[in-house]
Amino acid sequence: MIKFYNSMTNKIEEFKPIKEGKVSLYVCGPTVYGYAHFGNMRPVIVFDTLRRFLTYLGYEVTYVSNITDVDDKVINSAIKEGKSESEIASFYLDNFLDCVTKVNSMLPNYMPRVTENMDDMINFINELVIKGYAYVVDGDVFFRVSKAKEYGKLGNFKVEDLKVGARVEENIKKESPLDFALWKKTDKGVKWNSFWGEGRPGWHTECVVMINSIFKQHLIDIHGGGFDLKFPHHENEIAQSRACYNTYLANYWMHNGFVNFNNEKMSKSIGNVKFAKDVIEQYGGQAVRFAMLSTHYRSPFNFNDEIMNTAIKEVSKITMALNQASVKMQLDGKEYSKIIDDSYIARFIEELSNDLNTANALTIVFEVTKELNLSLRKNDMPALVRQYYTLLDMINVLGISYEKINVNNEDKALFNNWKKFKSEGKYEEADKIRTILSSKGIM
Repeated sequence: MIKFYNSMTNKIEEFKPIKEGKVSLYVCGPTVYGYAHFGNMRPVIVFDTLRRFLTYLGYEVTYVSNITDVDDKVINSAIKEGKSESEIASFYLDNFLDCVTKVNSMLPNYMPRVTENMDDMINFINELVIKGYAYVVDGDVFFRVSKAKEYGKLGNFKVEDLKVGARVEENIKKESPLDFALWKKTDKGVKWNSFWGEGRPGWHTECVVMINSIFKQHLIDIHGGGFDLKFPHHENEIAQSRACYNTYLANYWMHNGFVNFNNEKMSKSIGNVKFAKDVIEQYGGQAVRFAMLSTHYRSPFNFNDEIMNTAIKEVSKITMALNQASVKMQLDGKEYSKIIDDSYIARFIEELSNDLNTANALTIVFEVTKELNLSLRKNDMPALVRQYYTLLDMINVLGISYEKINVNNEDKALFNNWKKFKSEGKYEEADKIRTILSSKGIM
């Protein structure tokens, strides 16, 4: 039984997809106005792992993540750099996707852009106006929170507890300080024609519209994102979906924890923000992924040199064992069919089925790695083959990449000569061959 923590109910719940054998998954994507922050990689890794896991279990997963390519930040960045908004968005999107690839995450099935869905957004906002859930003031359109059913349900707060200036921006145009912008009138930057004049959409409307557009339904299985999006972004998404379609947009809401730097939250005001590209360049994408998976996704992840250097060593232990086993199997000259250890796989799946507990799943990965190293020392080929393929399955689910060393006929001939020289006591010749094979990672 698969169980996930549902942020809507604050409970661990059994996962039951809307359509048998299929999973609809939506994760809020980046606003592409600058280099991706290191924290942006956490939802990328978490939900890629969720996708891999559900796929491994046989589900057909449709994974969608949006791209916010028009926003005040994008426009300000374009003005600052003297470029168009599309140039800014394309440049920083390329950087983001490069980081996604380097942490070995698969690209979503769909990556809709705001600028490509403008007509749908305008029509959706107009529908909210017609239904009385939104109102127009001097070309701006605001959502009327006072009419929203159960507003605050996701964030677990009461509307009356929100105070002006504390958590909501005050605006004299609004009927209430809690109301949020659906459409912004503007004469600055890129803009579109609408029923209310030229402007651009508010951030909170994008995801609702794109979910409806891509999935062709008003309710999906899982909506994910960082904990910082829970309020106001996701709360406001739900309010709009309830207003238009009377759904909570998703049956399961999943949020990953913050990324901290030396036990402090990464923040521009503190000046401790790290760019993903820099961290990946320093430690490697494999280590970044492994380190984040070593902490449960709902807990804060603390980034520091010690944790990252440990991750590098731990990944090396796994890949080294796989390399040695692979080479040994190839040099053995036999054809080995894939066979896995069902008991280890069952435990591995059980941990991931318990709210995607990757930290516990990794302990089982290391149990198998230890067993594989033992089989290598004992030259126990049946056990070695079983553990090799079991370990491969596990790291594939976790998204830890491994490139198999291919041993060709020339390598096999060298290896046989090495054994021959060694048996004949010709150690100098044997050492020369060993040096060659070692350079190829074969010995």
